[in-house]
Amino acid sequence: MKIAPLHDREAERLAALHASGAIGAGDEEPFSRFARIARAFADTPVAAISLVDANRQWFRGCAGQWLRESPRSVSFCAHALHEREMLYVPDASADERFRDNPIVTGAPHVRFYAGFPLYLGDGLPIGALCVIDHRPREFNAGQLARLRDLADCLQRELAVQALLREVGSLRRSRAMQALAPLH
Repeated sequence: MKIAPLHDREAERLAALHASGAIGAGDEEPFSRFARIARAFADTPVAAISLVDANRQWFRGCAGQWLRESPRSVSFCAHALHEREMLYVPDASADERFRDNPIVTGAPHVRFYAGFPLYLGDGLPIGALCVIDHRPREFNAGQLARLRDLADCLQRELAVQALLREVGSLRRSRAMQALAPLH
């Protein structure tokens, strides 16, 4: 098993991920909706939206039975952070990076993975939209294009949620400033 190397700008990437508020913040339903659509497009038993932190990957939305989090060391999505377009693994048991990975050799028995990195506005990857199967498979160009389009929409959703959190923070700050002269 090959553990994904850290991103070239890992410190910046982690700071941006945490500043975005995407980990553990807000409603999971929009993410789960994207996962359900991805699973339907791909016709796979599992689709998920992951956010890759320093030592763990967190799943903000899932369709199908999947994990809520996992160690970064076994994460396919940590490898996807290094791809511009996608990480495509038709058969994980035949791929030297993954064939000895505990989530390939044991539960949940990942065999197929396609992950599309999710980027913040500054070009730093924070996670991936991924589809997973328990058997090897191939995707055609149309399937991959639909999933890439969906990942692009998800990136916009992440940006909108970050802006909404920022607007809320500014409103609270202004309200506190308005109350300050009253004391």
